Amino acid sequence: MAVNKRIDLRAHYSPPYRRDPIFALKPDSTVEQLVEYWKRIVLVSYDQNSGLISLTTLGFDPETSHDLAIAILEESQILMNALNATARADSLKYAEEDLKDAVDRLKSAREALVRFRTRTQIVDPESDLRGRMGVLNSLQQQLAQAMVDYDIIAQDSGPEDPRVVQALRRIEVIRTRLAAERANFAEQDANGSEEAYPALMAEYEGLIVDREFAEEAYRVALATLDSARSNAARQSRYLSTYIQPTIPETAEFPRRVVIFALAGLFLLLLWVILSLMYYAIRDRN
Repeated sequence: MAVNKRIDLRAHYSPPYRRDPIFALKPDSTVEQLVEYWKRIVLVSYDQNSGLISLTTLGFDPETSHDLAIAILEESQILMNALNATARADSLKYAEEDLKDAVDRLKSAREALVRFRTRTQIVDPESDLRGRMGVLNSLQQQLAQAMVDYDIIAQDSGPEDPRVVQALRRIEVIRTRLAAERANFAEQDANGSEEAYPALMAEYEGLIVDREFAEEAYRVALATLDSARSNAARQSRYLSTYIQPTIPETAEFPRRVVIFALAGLFLLLLWVILSLMYYAIRDRN
């Protein structure tokens, strides 16, 4: 025990053993016997209503009981500080580990997105998709306008008219270009790779979701770390003494009157029992 290192309990409580073997500590006592004796000389009570802890120490002289109480208070304060430090360290440790995992996850998500953009040469497939849809819409409008122009020219000209031939050629070119763009949109990416564009969009959306989730986890972990640091600095437990240990002036133990009274009572009861047994045996005989 830490208190025993500061105050040699055997040196204080063993000398009176010859004249008081009942209340003194055996000189050759073991650690287990010392622990049991500790429960007799240190009395602790807790008041649930006030939340106060009362400490009473017993000794064969006033100085010993006072020094023992002082040592217990100081060691209790040291233990309380150690528990506070351990709790703060554990709280910060777990928060920092969560933040590190969140940072690693965010880095992995961003690196995966960079690899996707490097492989496909597309920074934002959604913007690229809007551009492709714009091209398709423009070609469809041009096709519709070319067909209207052809109908107007065909009403007043024959099939051999150069204007009719040029209008048909224009319609054919637009249709070919529109078919090629649709095929390119459905089957290939912008660089002519074998990856389907819908598959690229699905992969990109998955990477974006992973990145957003990692960013949110990073923000939560960072807020948790800040909260843990704030709580570690604010939520600390302290041991404060409301009454300082004092040196007693009057011995309260042993209570000789109570001991003699109880001994007399037991002897009287024993005498009564033996007397009743004696008279019962005599009457039977």
